[in-house]
Amino acid sequence: MAAVALRSGGLLAQEAAAVVDAPCGRLRGVVVADGVRVFKGVPFAEPPVGPLRFRAPVKKAAWSGELAATKLAPAAMQSAGPSTPVSEDCLYLNVFAPAEGVAKGQGLPVLVWIHGGGNVSGRSSGTDGVSFARDGVVCVTVAYRLGVLGFLDVSPMLGKEYAGSANNGLRDLIAALEWVQENIAAFGGDPARVTVGGQSAGAKLTDTLLGTPAAESLFVQGISESGGAERVWATAAEGEALGGFFGKLWKTGSGGSLLSASADAIVQAQSRLLKEWLHARPFRPAIDGVLLKKMPVAAIVSGAAKGKRVLIGTSREDSVVFVGPHPSTVKAQDLMSLPEERFAPVEAKYAALYPQLTEEQRRVRAVTAEEYWVPSVRAADALVSGSASVWMYLTEFHEGSGKFGDFSYHGEELSMVWNHPLKGIANADGEATLTVAMHAAWLAFLNGAAPAGPGMPTWPLYKAGERQTLIVDVPMRVESRPQEAELRLWDGVM
Repeated sequence: MAAVALRSGGLLAQEAAAVVDAPCGRLRGVVVADGVRVFKGVPFAEPPVGPLRFRAPVKKAAWSGELAATKLAPAAMQSAGPSTPVSEDCLYLNVFAPAEGVAKGQGLPVLVWIHGGGNVSGRSSGTDGVSFARDGVVCVTVAYRLGVLGFLDVSPMLGKEYAGSANNGLRDLIAALEWVQENIAAFGGDPARVTVGGQSAGAKLTDTLLGTPAAESLFVQGISESGGAERVWATAAEGEALGGFFGKLWKTGSGGSLLSASADAIVQAQSRLLKEWLHARPFRPAIDGVLLKKMPVAAIVSGAAKGKRVLIGTSREDSVVFVGPHPSTVKAQDLMSLPEERFAPVEAKYAALYPQLTEEQRRVRAVTAEEYWVPSVRAADALVSGSASVWMYLTEFHEGSGKFGDFSYHGEELSMVWNHPLKGIANADGEATLTVAMHAAWLAFLNGAAPAGPGMPTWPLYKAGERQTLIVDVPMRVESRPQEAELRLWDGVM
């Protein structure tokens, strides 16, 4: 095969063919820098279109011949810019496999990465797995249905046979994990060494999978970066209420049959819902009595994640990217679950707790606690109670320049973890130092060891009550019970 130019991970490399015979069928990908083999747009389920709209995913039948896995598939339907092709036919994944010689050794750890985006946006191609594959990890980035098509109970509109449709996005991820179990050995990965990880909505879904019985045997480790296991509708009625609300918008807008309407029309109605619904991130899984029989936190406490290893953490000011560095107030749409009247009394207590912070800074911290930090601590406590091993981190590093330069913002650790240190920031040297340590720590965890990296203090296991936490800053340090007084403000509230 003639070599052609390919841009991957910001580097121009020469492309050569990579062929794998897997149970799903023969795949032809490409070889990029350092011999890493990349397979793009691999189908793991039948297209969820036509009669399969709002239905559970159907396993993709094995194909004959050779499938070209050299182009990225469109992202799931969403309100996207012109540079992001989208389609209802979106159930594809990408595999980044180490060089062929390395992969022949078999038994390599596997990272299955779930993108973020509030369950309404994002794409599997947003993360480049070359850096992990170069270091001996088979990295799989997966897509799943979003918004109305993946996380809405449409039974109020379409009837009881569609009950549980709010969990179709979660079912998509389970289908992708089943594909990994059946096929990843062909790429050199070990199906018994699978880690599921994600950031933001991807972390929330990871935490939910930790409490989902149907996923229990599909992975042994989890990585949750700014998530929380409580972001599920607690009853079918709550999910149905959202479905009913959408149904009213649909009737006053596009109308017609939801089953035959264009995906674009559905996304337009979804945009209306996001503007009018009272809380942030309304599209989420729901307790349906079938896939999810109890809240993930309760399932985890009961032992759903027993024996699993989990790396979990947040950034101190996660929510600054959503409310901005100078929020004048907190609106209902800024809050994940709490009504304003329950949030306001807690926020008011931040002034006495943090007199050195500005009112705006305290507001950012309080909103961050409501959606990310407190739910992550609760998840960590539940995991330990349910006999899982947990390592907790809290990012406090500041870039020192730019719009969010004075904050530890949402997703700031991603550039470090994925070994793409930021440049052009005031604290670039600190970013570079942390990148070496964080990427090494995540690699160690993926390989089954305790997370550790150059210049990093010993990172102890998290214990409920003591809450030993790695503080990601320069220098890195370990603290017990960080922000304890702030955590106590939320007792009995969430």
